[in-house]
Amino acid sequence: MTLIFRYFALISFDALKDEGTVLGVSFFRGTAEDAVERILEGGLLVAPSGPGLSKNLIEDSFYGKALDAADIVLPDSGLMVLIWNWIASFGGFRIKRLSGLTFLSSFLRSPAVKCELDNSFWVMPSLEENNMNLEWLRKELDVSISAEETYIAPMYPSAGQIIDDLLLKNIQQQNPSIIFLNIGGGVQERLGHYLKDHLDPCPAILCCGAAIAFLAGGQARIPDWADRLMFGWLLRCLHNPVGFVPRYWQARALVPLILRYRQLRPTLKDVPTKLA
Repeated sequence: MTLIFRYFALISFDALKDEGTVLGVSFFRGTAEDAVERILEGGLLVAPSGPGLSKNLIEDSFYGKALDAADIVLPDSGLMVLIWNWIASFGGFRIKRLSGLTFLSSFLRSPAVKCELDNSFWVMPSLEENNMNLEWLRKELDVSISAEETYIAPMYPSAGQIIDDLLLKNIQQQNPSIIFLNIGGGVQERLGHYLKDHLDPCPAILCCGAAIAFLAGGQARIPDWADRLMFGWLLRCLHNPVGFVPRYWQARALVPLILRYRQLRPTLKDVPTKLA
């Protein structure tokens, strides 16, 4: 069995030349502080999850286009980092995980960001989480966000292109320097791509999903130690097994994908479009 694993780890290893690229996605390899400094210049930041890479990347061309258009792609998936670094132990580059939660915590507490938060715009998944997140921002960071600077996301399509003219109009009226997209993975990346294409100049667009909900209590709280040890998925499953156990179980498909494709973009499946 060991010889079989070693064989899969060594085949096609000549492809491991473009450091930072896994499954055709170019991942950021700097620190959280580096990412904060870079994204403040403007652009799209995403943090694709294991389920997103194992499913959306091979079923939705618009998801892949969104990752390609991003200025920073954080290596958030612990499973991806583990399997890739196991392969790299036989030779090649390694990737250090940088979660969306770690990035967002550094971002929100950065002195360079503090003054910019007064000119930010927040897309929230629900009214309940909107209220919890804004209360946390007020208590923890002394930042007050007005109703005009928030937007409750509608039910976007699970795949394909996203167009939201109302959101775009609201953002253009507010002219924020930072946009926070706090909605589900697989959706926020496509929405962020749409906004980047229609905003000139492009502000900092942060797709950190549930990261703020971990801090504010809208979802399972994930301590720093649990995030560092890559146990966030486990805490989410324990907190909401019905919602997250099937999702993370599905992410196991990421292992054979990485072993097969390495740095190449996986073949896009021909998935029929589901009518609403």
